[in-house]
Amino acid sequence: MSRLQHIQVFQALNSSPHARLEQSAELGDGMVAALWSNHHDAQEYQAPSHHTLSCYLAGGTGTFRRDQPGLKGAPDKLCVMPAEHPSAWVINGEIRLAHLYFSAEQFALGCVGLLDREPREMQLREHTFLDDPQQARRFRRLIELDWHEPGERLLTSALAHEMLGHALLTQVGQRQGVRVKGGLAAHQRRQLRDYIESHLAEPLSLGLLAALCNLSEYHFARMFRHSFGVPPHQYVLHRRLARACRLLKDDRLALGDIGLTCGFASASHFGNRFRQVLGATPSVYRAAWLGAGEKVSGESTTLR
Repeated sequence: MSRLQHIQVFQALNSSPHARLEQSAELGDGMVAALWSNHHDAQEYQAPSHHTLSCYLAGGTGTFRRDQPGLKGAPDKLCVMPAEHPSAWVINGEIRLAHLYFSAEQFALGCVGLLDREPREMQLREHTFLDDPQQARRFRRLIELDWHEPGERLLTSALAHEMLGHALLTQVGQRQGVRVKGGLAAHQRRQLRDYIESHLAEPLSLGLLAALCNLSEYHFARMFRHSFGVPPHQYVLHRRLARACRLLKDDRLALGDIGLTCGFASASHFGNRFRQVLGATPSVYRAAWLGAGEKVSGESTTLR
């Protein structure tokens, strides 16, 4: 089933007779990009389960939120629409905008890996018509890439990770009045994160990780998911693929050696899991970076 079917903001726009989808692409890692044009429309988003970053590319000077009618959009204005936050919009005139949708799981991975924080303690702050020139430039680079050419789609994914990382560093804050229960202690979370990172080439069983925290496998799995936002096996896979992405940018390393270094049992296992998550084989990913890596300004921030 396509991830697009579960993205409420995308589906709301797609069902409007006034909005036109210019292109969209599933970028892997729970992220989707979409490019829209719209005119004389009204939209309501009812507490979506995903996060949305939005950038106005043209027009928008007649666009406003119903609860903030005095605040109008403009080219290069950004909106941050967190999951579970409802919003209603009025579009007067023409507008062209780009969206980046990302999942709650991807947000959680960023909180752990980039911010070293318990995801349940953090929240993406809502912003309407934000000025952020650096992020706006990333959005404009995003739409210059061909999302459906395999190599450039991977560059699009890397740029999307960079945008997500920027949002995590600049638009995430502490939840107020929240007392998290049922998770791992902060020192346990850091111990596990560091241990996993330094032992990615080795087998990492649930029992082994649970033993580090002196917990049964059952209780450990529940507490890990509370504190990391994803199950243990998904987190380990994410970190293995992140390391693989870094190593693939060095053309001196053999693909088989990279797979073993990152903890995959065989070259075929490495290739299959890489393609399942990132939508391309390791060799295509390498070719994309070596052939056109200058089209993005930096490496991924969250998948690192």
